[in-house]
Amino acid sequence: MISQTSNPFGEHNRTLETISAWVLGLLWLLPLLYAVWTAFHPAEFATRFSLSAPLTLKNFANAWDAAPFPRYFLNTFLLVTMILAAQMTLATLAAYAFARFEFRGSNVMFMLVLLQLMVMPDILIVENYNTMNLLGLRDTILSIGLPYFASAFGIFLLRQTFKTVPRELDEAATVEGASALQVLMQVYVPLAKPIYIAFGLVSISTHWNNFLWPLIVTNSVESRPLTVGLQVFSSTDQGVDWSIITAATLMTSAPLLLAFLLFQRQFVQSFMRAGIR
Repeated sequence: MISQTSNPFGEHNRTLETISAWVLGLLWLLPLLYAVWTAFHPAEFATRFSLSAPLTLKNFANAWDAAPFPRYFLNTFLLVTMILAAQMTLATLAAYAFARFEFRGSNVMFMLVLLQLMVMPDILIVENYNTMNLLGLRDTILSIGLPYFASAFGIFLLRQTFKTVPRELDEAATVEGASALQVLMQVYVPLAKPIYIAFGLVSISTHWNNFLWPLIVTNSVESRPLTVGLQVFSSTDQGVDWSIITAATLMTSAPLLLAFLLFQRQFVQSFMRAGIR
């Protein structure tokens, strides 16, 4: 009879992982808690904690009146929607080609796609600005999103997912008379739904929070997104009012936090399924 003994090293590792997760979670949560506290209390309580501090929504009202938030929200929504639609379309077609079609130079082309992941977007700011200027698109929402229409990360993520789909499904759909595009839309895309959700969250979060490129390529309220609009609160003659700044920041980040809370399970599971195979 073989006796089973517990592994103390495994239990010790799990304890360390749990403690590390709690520490990292608290480090992430503390700034958010401070922002919430400051936004819902008068300015004099921004730097000191008191249980008797009165709650107020005045900071949100002042922030909303200090900047054209409806326009900024509309610009940001149009921007992230436009970029996501373009990335989804181009990444899906490219990933399907890399995953299922054999053609000369496919491996070299895919390596070039992976190399793009190593290039920081900020390096291309000057060339992108000159290109937008030559096209006459400067100071438009399209000029902010156009350099990001193709996503190497999206191509890589979807290619890894498409390669796990059994080829028998392709053959069955082809026998039924489906074209290559129909096979893609009716077989591959539905099976990759969690991956699309995760990539969508990453894309929206990235371009919702993008600041430097929109700041450089735009100069009017009609085309500037939320992140650039927030700078109005740090350039006042009266100094920095942290209560109003945190209120404006919470209004800006609330849609992203809500989206992540709603789709966090799909977000985590999709990356677990997208390992290199």
